[in-house]
Amino acid sequence: MKRTLETIGFEEVRRTLIELARTPQAKEKIVNMTYYATEEELNQHLEDTTKARHMLDIVGNPPIPSIDIVEKLLDRFNSGALVEPEELQLMGDFLRGVRQLIEYLTKDTENGLSDYRESFVYPEEVYEEIDRCIRSGKIVDEASSKLAKLRKKLKKIKPELKNKAQATLNSNRKYMSEDFVVSRDGRWCVPVKKEHQHRIPGTAMTKSSTGSTVFIEPASVTKLQEEYYEIKMAQYQEEAVIITALMEAVLAYHTPILKNIEIIITLDFIFAKGKLSQQMGGTEPSINHNRSIHIQHGRHPSLNPKIAVPLDFSIGGEIQGVVVTGPNTGGKTVSIKTVAIISVMANLGLHVPAQMADVGFHIDVLCDIGDGQSIENNLSTFSAHITNVMEIINTLNENTLVVLDELGSGTDPTEGVGIAIAILEELRIRGCLFLVTTHYSEVKVYASRHKEIMNARMAFDRENLQPRYKLEQGKAGESCALYIAKRLGVPARMLAMAAKEAYGQLLPEIREELGL
Repeated sequence: MKRTLETIGFEEVRRTLIELARTPQAKEKIVNMTYYATEEELNQHLEDTTKARHMLDIVGNPPIPSIDIVEKLLDRFNSGALVEPEELQLMGDFLRGVRQLIEYLTKDTENGLSDYRESFVYPEEVYEEIDRCIRSGKIVDEASSKLAKLRKKLKKIKPELKNKAQATLNSNRKYMSEDFVVSRDGRWCVPVKKEHQHRIPGTAMTKSSTGSTVFIEPASVTKLQEEYYEIKMAQYQEEAVIITALMEAVLAYHTPILKNIEIIITLDFIFAKGKLSQQMGGTEPSINHNRSIHIQHGRHPSLNPKIAVPLDFSIGGEIQGVVVTGPNTGGKTVSIKTVAIISVMANLGLHVPAQMADVGFHIDVLCDIGDGQSIENNLSTFSAHITNVMEIINTLNENTLVVLDELGSGTDPTEGVGIAIAILEELRIRGCLFLVTTHYSEVKVYASRHKEIMNARMAFDRENLQPRYKLEQGKAGESCALYIAKRLGVPARMLAMAAKEAYGQLLPEIREELGL
């Protein structure tokens, strides 16, 4: 399946989807996307994608909050150690993000994702308390009346410390080596000449590099400094009380916060799908039990919608297989890739780039597209194709859509025809759905013999000798080579010989077409 997804272009869609998600966890969900176990589950996811697309169209992008460190913060809070105010503010930012997301979801309660909005638990009182107490990563004075009083005292005492030191210096200038006070290890000191240090009551803190000056904290400053430290310690204790209270308030919602994270991841995943739908102009596919695929005006998501020729396609019911023929560069490969990728996207709960799509539930897509050449295993193109096809045949069941490009190519045409028909017969007997392209007219004849197989062709503009890139079901592709040769001036006798060699005889319809 992984090789199939890469081949049909789905991995490019997946990469786009990953870029549209914001959280690492949602990106991981996209990486691990798989088919849903039940149709009910698939339809729920499709409905969610539709609701997200609707909200994106009328409200704009959702404010998905960052969840990168929320779980780590909860672990820190739960450890018992005091956290930093910045960490509390980060938790507050997350809670504010939850509130904003709830407000976003409230903007469309009728058609939006209201079930998810109601699943959120928003501890408004916790957020408001954090917001009241913490600003710019710091505890504000107003966090408590006690803290405000303590900080007011500290603010008053702090300049007094310097003033007292300055007063000591002013009254003892003759003993000073400098005329200014200095701070040493956060304590205000006066610079006293070494020989006079005993004349200044106080505590010697340090000496100058030459030893000629002793920096002394005056006794008057020491007394006030101790008072300052006592108040400072009381401030730390009060801040610890505030932080502890906030931590406990957050931890009271530990489980709901974890649940909120899960909801955010889910919504991020859903809105990524909605954004993808918005980007590609997608629509919600319907899911059927009939093992069928019906597409109207579909296109491959990698094509520019302004220039892509829309695809109409139908398979299932009485039609088990479709054989597509047509000229090179006519769009056969793009058409079968489009059918395959729309089927896969629908079963993964994604909108599809189509006007309408009705896809069978859990249709597995297996394909062999491209030259498939394996240099590592020294396999030819034909050998690689056959190896892939046999892997597909050994894997498929009735709920498989097999997509094969240029069936039977890469070897002698005569034997290639036989192998192509044998493969188609095996697929027909196995009862799976299949969509194949080929150049061989014998394969078209084989298909016409079985009512459960439909021929289809890529339209060709004969007047301008240009492909139209439009799939036409129910019509066998015509070989335009003889007609093109005639238009380019090949003589009638050469055309007649070419027709006989190609078809064994000059058939009346060929004669009429070539005007022979």
